[in-house]
Amino acid sequence: MSFTVAALYRFAPFDDPAALRQPLLEFCAANGVMGTLLLAREGINGTIAGSETGIAAVVAHIRALPGCADLDVKYSIAAAMPFGRLKVRLKKEIVTMKVPGIDPAREVGAYVDPADWNALVDDPDTVLIDTRNDFEVGYGSFDGAINPRTRSFGDFPDWWRANADRFAGKRVAMFCTGGIRCEKSTAFLKREGVADVVHLKGGILAYLEQVPEAESRWQGGCFVFDERVSIGHGLVEMGEKEGHELR
Repeated sequence: MSFTVAALYRFAPFDDPAALRQPLLEFCAANGVMGTLLLAREGINGTIAGSETGIAAVVAHIRALPGCADLDVKYSIAAAMPFGRLKVRLKKEIVTMKVPGIDPAREVGAYVDPADWNALVDDPDTVLIDTRNDFEVGYGSFDGAINPRTRSFGDFPDWWRANADRFAGKRVAMFCTGGIRCEKSTAFLKREGVADVVHLKGGILAYLEQVPEAESRWQGGCFVFDERVSIGHGLVEMGEKEGHELR
């Protein structure tokens, strides 16, 4: 038996995220779904796993929440259940940047489809920045990407402000695992006055799913936050040893 894994997020205004928590927890449990979901006033984020029908039911439930009809979801397959339990947590942010006033629902950088990403990053006037932390980058990244060597996403604003002059006059292209961190990082750069900033639509997961390996600019594995550890092209499970090859 295999399990369907869904990595999902949506920036949406939740007036009372605490009121959503228990019904969502109970619905996931009733459908045999495990994993972690985060709720905040700015929306929902998480990765869950279960049967194909169970995941479909939970995704439909989340899409019915206020502002979540266009929920971003990336699906993959796991040979074994990649989570040991179910958690639905309340947070101040669904992805922690610690910069007040950032609102990806209002303004973000331009999206670039995976099919168009290679041409963009091959442009010498484009600066490619990996917004993930240093540990994740150690599993794999795009050829030529800058690694800010942050310990957490909350360190990214300070890194950017210390290095922004290096990228003056360049297009800034950013990417992350599933797209959510880039929503915030591009919104942050727009507020910092960067006019030409773009990000990979659907993140690395969408790229590995849609771009043939023979045409890929990706090297190594993509770290994921479950027991599969890392995945590769076609979203195939790679594990610890295979994926962690750039360190």
